[in-house]
Amino acid sequence: MLQLPKIDREILWQRLALELERYVESVAELRVAPQLEPQRIRNGLADLDFLHPLTPAEAIDVAIDGLTRDQVHTPHPLYFGLFNPAPTTMGVAGDTLAAAFNPQIAAWSHSPWAAEVERHLIRQFGTKFGYPASQTDGTFAAGGMEANHTAVLCALVDAFPDYATGGVRALEKQPVMYISAESHHSLLKSARLSGIGMNAVRQIPVDDKLRMRPDALAAAIGRDRDQGLAPFLVAATAGTTGAGAIDPLPEIAEVAETERLWLHVDAAWAGAAALVPEMRPLLAGIQRSRSITFDAHKWLSVPMGAGIYLTRDHTVMERAFRVQSAYMPKEAANLDIVDPHLHTMQWSRRFIGLKVFLSLLVAGWDGYAEAIRHQTSMGALLRRQLAECGWEIVNDTPLPVVCFAEPGAADERQKQIALAVVASGEAWISTTQVGGRRTALRACITNFLTGPADIRALVETLNRVRAGS
Repeated sequence: MLQLPKIDREILWQRLALELERYVESVAELRVAPQLEPQRIRNGLADLDFLHPLTPAEAIDVAIDGLTRDQVHTPHPLYFGLFNPAPTTMGVAGDTLAAAFNPQIAAWSHSPWAAEVERHLIRQFGTKFGYPASQTDGTFAAGGMEANHTAVLCALVDAFPDYATGGVRALEKQPVMYISAESHHSLLKSARLSGIGMNAVRQIPVDDKLRMRPDALAAAIGRDRDQGLAPFLVAATAGTTGAGAIDPLPEIAEVAETERLWLHVDAAWAGAAALVPEMRPLLAGIQRSRSITFDAHKWLSVPMGAGIYLTRDHTVMERAFRVQSAYMPKEAANLDIVDPHLHTMQWSRRFIGLKVFLSLLVAGWDGYAEAIRHQTSMGALLRRQLAECGWEIVNDTPLPVVCFAEPGAADERQKQIALAVVASGEAWISTTQVGGRRTALRACITNFLTGPADIRALVETLNRVRAGS
């Protein structure tokens, strides 16, 4: 039963294709968010004890019913959420092919084409950020968390060569890293997982536009050096999760270079601005970084997850991750190649890059640029319509993430509005804290299919909730 007979497989593939197409065509008619009923879900699963096998069709029905009924539908054009996209058609095809062929990416010789496709993509993306192609290195990752963790590990090995073998106990001084107060919390988790601890992270204050203050950064580094600590990493952000702030990268790069610290830029979402000529200046200075996090499963709209770690230091990943093993394949030992398992924190993993590769082959850089322009314009339209209806816009960013509030209302009121919108099933928004001070509603354009009618529908829902509660 692990491999179905040919006739059953053909029926199954046809059924899957039909259901996928039905979902794509009908997702806009579904509730955006489910009714949250954990006991109902558990009761339904309790009968599936695997003692009585189902037919393939019955098994597929179980999955389709569950995913349709009990999921926030991120491909819905009225999902204004957390950078989760409607997936590209070619991305879905890429993930399907990767599952079927099931290449092993740990050893280059086991899937040379897959390994070289990913290296080609790494170099291509590196050049978009201003890295020299000949020096660009990196890897695909499960997501931005893994990419940021990789950055911390590479910076530690670069600053403290003994860290790779002796760990933090081999270091004479306590390592310290610097992030913005608005940075993604994966950087805190990375410090925790790398062994230096969250107390080794300095959260630098931000200005009135929620950008890291270079003067405060320089001062913090000076204080830590005076106390006998060992600064090693600055992590700037290009497009904060909450409000879309972009740190002043040239000024931060100046501080990092003066202090001889590794500069990493978390551009997981807004890094896609590098693909749009008129938006590229937003990322000015990013080419001076030593490494970058970029998530293709955000603004490039490929299926979850497709994180990317890039670095212009072509030796550091080998220094950070190389280990010896007697059992791994040796067929390519004398070739000019890189075995991924010697080069990243991963070992066995799927062919993540295929969905990105196929999406780019069909859309091209220009197709992506046009999609990003459209989403940015929808963000501007949402700001205008909210302001016209008396909502207060509380963030300042050229990116399509809009933070807004009912003027004069308490934080709890803003939360109640968001919950009411989500409970209606008509749209999905969230709340965030702007500058760590006030609660605001947050709507981000994450879907390349979201259009003016969807923007109007969201604003109408918000106005109705505001008037009725």
